[in-house]
This record gives sequence, C-alpha cells and structure tokens, in this order.
Amino acid sequence: MIDQLKKKTESAMQDALVSLSSELKKVRTGRAQVSMLDAIKVNYYGQLSPLNQVSAISCPDARSFLISPWEISILKEIEQAIIKSDLGMTPQSDGKVVRLRLPELTEERRKDLVKSIKKIVEDARVSVRMARRDANELLKSALKEKTISEDENKNAMESIQKITDDFIKKVDQMGVDKETDLMKI
Repeated sequence: MIDQLKKKTESAMQDALVSLSSELKKVRTGRAQVSMLDAIKVNYYGQLSPLNQVSAISCPDARSFLISPWEISILKEIEQAIIKSDLGMTPQSDGKVVRLRLPELTEERRKDLVKSIKKIVEDARVSVRMARRDANELLKSALKEKTISEDENKNAMESIQKITDDFIKKVDQMGVDKETDLMKI
C-alpha cells in the first residue's frame, strides 16, 4: 500500500512538472519557438483547430516564424487568429505564407515576464505540495484504521517529504533556467 501511494504521489508531482514545462514554453523569450504558437486556434471549415494542425510552422531565424498553410484558402483565417491572439505580433502575408516577426523585448517587459514566471513556478510548487498533502492524509487515515503501524507511517511520511523536496528543487531549477533565458539580451 505504501509503495503504491509513493508511486501515485510521485506521478502527481511529475504531472506538475510536465504542466510547468508546458506553461513555461508559452512565456515568450527573445527567441522564436514554435511552441509559442500552440495556443492559437484557427477557424477551419467552421471548427477551431490548432494552428499546427492546419499549417507547417518553422523558425527560419531566431526572431521570426514562417507559417505555410496546408490550404491557401485559410490564409486569411490564420492571419485573423494571430491578430486576435495576445502575441503582440502582426502577421505579414504574401499570398502563400504568413510571416511573423518577434518584437524586441524591453527591459520592463522582461521584468513583467519574470514576475509571471515566478507565479507559474509558485503554482507548480503548490501542486507538488498538494500531492504531498493528499498522500499524508491517506497515511493518517490508514494509521487511524490501524492498517499500518506508526513506524511505517513515520517512514512513509519522511520518504514522501524527500520526494517532495526533490520535486521542489526541480521546479525551482526550471524557473531559474527560464528566468536566465529570458534575461539574456
């Protein structure tokens, strides 16, 4: 039972890391990354579809995107979706492809982005701690029902705390790495 609980807790904490990673990818740094466009949905035959499912997206250089739609007829829809998104980029179309240019990040904007990164990282820490709390509550109820001994309970709680500490370190390191990347000029 305790081993299953540890695995379940570790899995929940790993999910928090995966979620953190995907959230941090959305934060714009000074370089173009295809994942920055993941949130854009395009009206494709009356249905909202992710941009990467209706076009090929590439980064010809570190500061721009090249979007080649599978069908030329949806070029206008792609432009409108980009304009409606909060990316702050203006699409430029030549009738076949859409080009996006990343604007330079100002120092003030970088500091705002660092604040948002800190919030995202703190949310991930909370998720990790919630997984620990859930595991500890299950251990307490098992102790109360006398399905585990006090020693087993104490050892399991210490083990879960160690797992939690490891995941918190990973979360913090991911946040520091993203901040460092963002503050590079």
